[in-house]
Amino acid sequence: MREQAWQRLRSSGRRDGRRRAVAAVAAGVMTMGVLAPSAAFAAPRPDTVQQGLNALLRSDDLPAALASVRDDKGHTRTYTAGVGDVATGSKVPRDGQVRIGSNTKTFTAVVVLQLVGEGKIRLNAPVDTYLPGLVRGEGIAGRRITVRQLLQHTSGLPNYSNYLGDEVRYFAPRELLGIALRHKADFAPGRDWKYSNTNYVLAGLIVEKVTGHPLAKEMDRRIIKHIGLRHTYFPAPGDATIREPHPMGYYRDSADAPLLDVTEIDPSWGWAAGQLVSTDSDLNRFFTALLSGRLLPPAQLAQMRTATVPAEATFGRGARYGLGLVSKPLPCGGLYWGHGGSFPGYETRGGATDDGRAANIAVTMQLTDEAARKRVDNVVDTALCR
Repeated sequence: MREQAWQRLRSSGRRDGRRRAVAAVAAGVMTMGVLAPSAAFAAPRPDTVQQGLNALLRSDDLPAALASVRDDKGHTRTYTAGVGDVATGSKVPRDGQVRIGSNTKTFTAVVVLQLVGEGKIRLNAPVDTYLPGLVRGEGIAGRRITVRQLLQHTSGLPNYSNYLGDEVRYFAPRELLGIALRHKADFAPGRDWKYSNTNYVLAGLIVEKVTGHPLAKEMDRRIIKHIGLRHTYFPAPGDATIREPHPMGYYRDSADAPLLDVTEIDPSWGWAAGQLVSTDSDLNRFFTALLSGRLLPPAQLAQMRTATVPAEATFGRGARYGLGLVSKPLPCGGLYWGHGGSFPGYETRGGATDDGRAANIAVTMQLTDEAARKRVDNVVDTALCR
């Protein structure tokens, strides 16, 4: 999730570290390494991906980095660098779980588009068709905002996470929406593009209204179990832990401040926009399955990829945003499709190509500097262009 900083940061200690880390992410949206190879294929020496992870740790003073790279034959190699816990110096778990932030948006978009393919949702229908009377505010009317505009971030809805306080607690989805609706629209629907987590909270509420089931259940049935994502889950209310082996996630107030452990945190403020936990390898499996047509009918997959708008301000040079899916150019030619995510303690970047290559990289500190994000993107480029 791409956010700016919450304003009120106070007290000290582990719980305040979590508060300040959530604050840093919510208003806007890695030492030498240990190589963990798959037996499937041998990487060239020196390995450029491992070198890239090691360089990230040095340039950005990050605790750890993890990567999973899949070639066009389906062979996978995983990597680690740094330490999994700065207090103990423990190793980074191979392909460990991390909070994947806004990659969750692509999962939510897939569920919505599956329902479009089933005739239960129409992309050009107004939000009021499914949630009558719910979306009202200054310059805001659910009858004027379409489902497509939610998925594409062209609704003009204000981003609720710009206005969250510094309290770390459970947030219900409608509470998040209510926070957004206290503020005026950023622009008239369809007139511009601006990244807003509010769009995906509404998309998740539409899924629940149409199916009669919790979003987490639909996501689990339609995606996670369907394609065998064995290390991906939507945390239950009140679940602040990460279930499987994982590197600790950290937050730092400033370049010379100590690292604060923010691994355990209530993720409910992200909900349909950013709550999932996963691994780099599961993300590769997800984006590869999506692009290969295993999750969506051809018409809906085409909509997801062709209805794109410029998104360079948020995702970098040449990026375009479709329906929950981002395309980025590769220096070796062509594009890759993914999303990326930012959450207190973790940053993830990556995606897949049409010929089956995939790469995802996670670092264990949320990045607030665009130059640092670009350096992670460059390692993704290296992995996909080998």
